[in-house]
Amino acid sequence: MEAAVFILSLIDCCALIFLSVYFIITLSDLECDYINARSCCSKLNKWVVPELVGQAIATALMLVSLHWFVFLLNLPVASWNMYRFIRVPLGNMGVFDPTEIHNRGQLKSHMKEAMIKLGFHLLCFFIYLYR
Repeated sequence: MEAAVFILSLIDCCALIFLSVYFIITLSDLECDYINARSCCSKLNKWVVPELVGQAIATALMLVSLHWFVFLLNLPVASWNMYRFIRVPLGNMGVFDPTEIHNRGQLKSHMKEAMIKLGFHLLCFFIYLYR
């Protein structure tokens, strides 16, 4: 049972790592003006819910298998993803909105968030690998 949980978590974590890298590349393309804000936001908003589900699955697997440390490690990131998804203002395209992404340094904060998530998922990858 424990091996299956960590194998599934490892696969899930690999998908989340690739998703974080995709977010970083797409946001850096927007920052360098290789793509416009509308296409960037529509590309990224497609992957917000799968990221949310992937993180929730990893967190739930750790809770079900009673690995409390790893569960508590995953819980803040899963909560943050849920908070971001719920707090999207009415009228916005999604978490990433083309009319607001250049305002108030949102592009930099989205880029910083993607980098932090990449580091977190890499840490989790090695924790799952060596468990």
